Amino acid sequence: MLKVFFYALTFCGIHVYIYDCFSRIFHCSCTLISHTSKHKLRNKKMENKFDSEKVIQEFECLTKDAKRVQTETLKTILKENCEAEYLKKWHLDGRFDPQTYSCCVPVVTHKDLDPYIQKIADGASYPVLTGKPITTITLSSGTTQGKPKFVPYNDELTETTMQIYRTSFAFRNRAFPIGNGKALSFIFGSKQFTTKGGLLAGTATTNVYRSAQFKKTMKAMNTPCCSPDEVIFSPDFHQSLYCHLLCGLIFHEEIQIISSTFAHSIVHSFRTFELVWEELCSDIRTGVLSARITVQSIRTAMAKVLTPNPELADKIYNKCLGLTEWNGLIQELFPNCKYIYAIMTGSMEPYLKKLRVYAGRVRLLSADYGASEGWIGANINPDLPPEMTSYTVLPNIGYFEFLPLTNVDEMDSVDPKPVGLTDVQLGEEYEVVVTNFAGLYRYRLGDVVKVIGFHNATPKLQFVCRRNLMLTINIDKNTEKDLQLSVEAAAKLLAAEKLEVVDFTSHVDLTNDPGHYVVFWEVSGDASDEILKKCCNCLDTSFVDAGYVSSRKVNAIAPLELRVLRRGTFQKILDHYVELGSALNQFKTPRYVGPSNPKVLQILCNNVVKCYISSSFG
Repeated sequence: MLKVFFYALTFCGIHVYIYDCFSRIFHCSCTLISHTSKHKLRNKKMENKFDSEKVIQEFECLTKDAKRVQTETLKTILKENCEAEYLKKWHLDGRFDPQTYSCCVPVVTHKDLDPYIQKIADGASYPVLTGKPITTITLSSGTTQGKPKFVPYNDELTETTMQIYRTSFAFRNRAFPIGNGKALSFIFGSKQFTTKGGLLAGTATTNVYRSAQFKKTMKAMNTPCCSPDEVIFSPDFHQSLYCHLLCGLIFHEEIQIISSTFAHSIVHSFRTFELVWEELCSDIRTGVLSARITVQSIRTAMAKVLTPNPELADKIYNKCLGLTEWNGLIQELFPNCKYIYAIMTGSMEPYLKKLRVYAGRVRLLSADYGASEGWIGANINPDLPPEMTSYTVLPNIGYFEFLPLTNVDEMDSVDPKPVGLTDVQLGEEYEVVVTNFAGLYRYRLGDVVKVIGFHNATPKLQFVCRRNLMLTINIDKNTEKDLQLSVEAAAKLLAAEKLEVVDFTSHVDLTNDPGHYVVFWEVSGDASDEILKKCCNCLDTSFVDAGYVSSRKVNAIAPLELRVLRRGTFQKILDHYVELGSALNQFKTPRYVGPSNPKVLQILCNNVVKCYISSSFG
């Protein structure tokens, strides 16, 4: 998703309210008020104590009056930014109602807004997208198109991030209350640079982690990060990850939550632990940090928390020796951990199997739904398994519309008219369209969601897939979800040899006619040719799209090809994206690699060790 970069990102903090969420004095009348002075007072109180029940009560009032809140939110956004070049172009002329807005302002993609964002990055001296100046540029992960997108970012997006996080935390804390402790948070700052116009550019996660609210909120929630800032914002994420693990072990009895933006980051972190655990024990035993850590600021910071502790080193060493295939690793090393928290839906679902192996009895809770462009909804039902996670839209953090997907095939096709937040239909699928406080107007996220219910008057959404990640050659249309299901079916065959798919992606090869699907696998060990051949056939037959099946039967699409990769190939892909400015916690493996992503395709092709061609369909 990664979108869901953020996504869920485990962004943390306190929202500076745009609205006072319906005080008891006015009997939950949901009256909109100023979002400045009262917020500062509330934030000050929140620094000292987090009141989960009050947050939930405010959320209930917001969602009961969702339609009116949406109208007022749109009015606030348009009124604040009406002097911006982009909005003046559409001649709203002081009319800020939803009907006028939808008639005058078009639905757009990032490509449409990119020239305006570039003006801001280049230092335009006049309002371009927003009334107040944009002070920061967010970089998307870049895994979809092969390079990061520029997205405008401002303090109000930090505020909406904080509201999302504190809302979901309130519901989590009601179900799984925590006491004083720490969080082992696998969070990483990304490389930042200055644009031509002097704006700082970095990932959305970095923007949030550097905000003052982040630490204040984590402290209020009794889960400050166990790692020093120098570890989080290290210029070398390999060294940062090692020290995150080391800090987690040092404070192992205080760790109540293990978190990251995406499930992939947590799985990657504990795969790394499997390789370095003895070295970590040695550091704890001697109190001397490994020579692999060369960044002086990290060494200085770690010297304050690392002291000789042979007893702890022996304890950890013996626990690791006693594990079978690392089953229950987290449960054993962090006995007071209440849950593991990260985005676990969409493209993160394939990592759940491995994460459950590490977790043992520790619960998995999926984080919230957002993107580099902003947040959408919170997970308010943390007691459900990750596969059943839904996201309840917060009606005051942006203005939301939804494009029905009935009979709509392509991103650039003529779409039906978008519907409002409270007008969506149960059971239907939509593409999300966002208007936010940082200059995105009727912006297509490219995410497909399904309405599975309502919380009061606001919908509960399940993430389905990225709309523009599609395998297609002829009349076939296979989504990211279709690919995931195919891989899951074929990967079951590896169980006979006690192996697993470490990661995967896909490609459409059109170098010959007809073209064919290519699926790239990195496997945890050496599988036999017999098993891999069966896996290849299973991949081919598991794509059940009617267009694909009929095309395969008449050879309009050639047999699927499975290419097995050298171990560590996806690590090389991760390193590539980090070099582009992404952060480990924001990284999502691209599930489809197209011609716009030649560097990643080159990495994949250069690391193929075995190839198999399907013999299915005759």
